[in-house]
Amino acid sequence: MKFGIILGSTREGRVSPQVGAYIKEIADKREGHEFEIVDVAEYNLPFMGTATPNTKWNEKINELDGYIFVAQEYNHGMAASMKNAIDSARDEWFNKAAGIVSYGSAGGVRASEQIRLVLGEQKVADVRTNPAFNLFTDFENFTTFKPGEHMEPGINDMLDELILWSEAFKTIR
Repeated sequence: MKFGIILGSTREGRVSPQVGAYIKEIADKREGHEFEIVDVAEYNLPFMGTATPNTKWNEKINELDGYIFVAQEYNHGMAASMKNAIDSARDEWFNKAAGIVSYGSAGGVRASEQIRLVLGEQKVADVRTNPAFNLFTDFENFTTFKPGEHMEPGINDMLDELILWSEAFKTIR
């Protein structure tokens, strides 16, 4: 199975690539599954309704069996670039599963909850385990990601759920 670790922030100075790399490092220890970073910033997505949809984005979302959203919290919610990325595809999301890993001053949990609501409309089932990183304790000077060892079991629990659900959903696609 093939999974995308979706980096939704496009902001200059973002830390989502560090979080995504950490998730990928843990995920790559699992045999029989492929994990790749899918960086929204590389797709130059137009805002909904302003231009022709980006077919490369839709093709990428379609080829994946499941997703891990790296959710950064901005102003008590998800980044506009993340919402736009989710909205920029439709049927390509259907009947798949997702995990959410969040970060922010309160662990990014408010962004996670917003993403969950939107994914439900896109027929994506999100798994229960939501590892959350705090900018005050898991980052040095708010910019260098330094998670504690205690976070890895939660990442693995999320991956276990994601793989199980993705395998089940594959039977109905």
